[in-house]
Amino acid sequence: MNILTDLLPQAINSPRVRKQSRSVEIKSAREIEIMRQASRIVATVLKEVSEIVQPGMTTADLDAYAEKRIRDMGATPSFKGYHGFPGSICACINNEVVHGIPSRRKTIRQGDVLKVDTGAYFEGFHGDSCITIGVGKVTPAAEKLIRVAEEALYKGIEQVKAGAFLLDLAGAIEDHVKANGFSVVEDYTGHGVGRNLHEEPSVFNFRTHQMPNVKLRAGMTLAIEPIVNAGSKLTRVLGDRWTVVTCDRALSAQFEHTVLVTETGYEILTDRNLV
Repeated sequence: MNILTDLLPQAINSPRVRKQSRSVEIKSAREIEIMRQASRIVATVLKEVSEIVQPGMTTADLDAYAEKRIRDMGATPSFKGYHGFPGSICACINNEVVHGIPSRRKTIRQGDVLKVDTGAYFEGFHGDSCITIGVGKVTPAAEKLIRVAEEALYKGIEQVKAGAFLLDLAGAIEDHVKANGFSVVEDYTGHGVGRNLHEEPSVFNFRTHQMPNVKLRAGMTLAIEPIVNAGSKLTRVLGDRWTVVTCDRALSAQFEHTVLVTETGYEILTDRNLV
């Protein structure tokens, strides 16, 4: 769930909505181990969702499944109630970009580009991840968009290590996206993650001098999440005050991992290949 703080609606009273620290937290070995467990829950749920989704289901069906599985594994959904968001997942279809509210009126169809983003709160820490699923047989253009968005995520992750800078990963993501003829959404970014679902720093996916170019240190935990549009980077928010769509109605894809910065590189805490 990639929300810039100044774009959030009014916060509600929630034990998981805390005052944001302006400093970047370095996690201890104990805290990192808890985050591994929280992230493993998220990875498990997203892997299962990718296996069960089929045409005819609604996004509310996926939301109910994800919430049950998160709770079955001893965690609570990070998103539900967060600043008033009603779901345990964000579910976005086709030109919907982020923050789609699950609904029984939103039916998943053959050929859809479906984004599912979720988080788990476990023993005081969050894990956060997103996948894009091509439902059944998708068009070659949609297939390329999904592939490039996932590749862009890993291009960014490959730059992560102690001593690197946020612009290193942002540039790698932007270059890969643009080389393939797509655009990077700039209205929403990744973020630090840990005790709070959203922490410092903002993890941007494009070159900019308008946000701090933070030097990475071992023990940082980052939610890296490029959002890639087939057309323009421009977006708008619908009347529900949550769902973001592309202005030109072009398709959008997103992938996200919670990543630990290490002295020599990185560890992908939400790696679905490990569950």
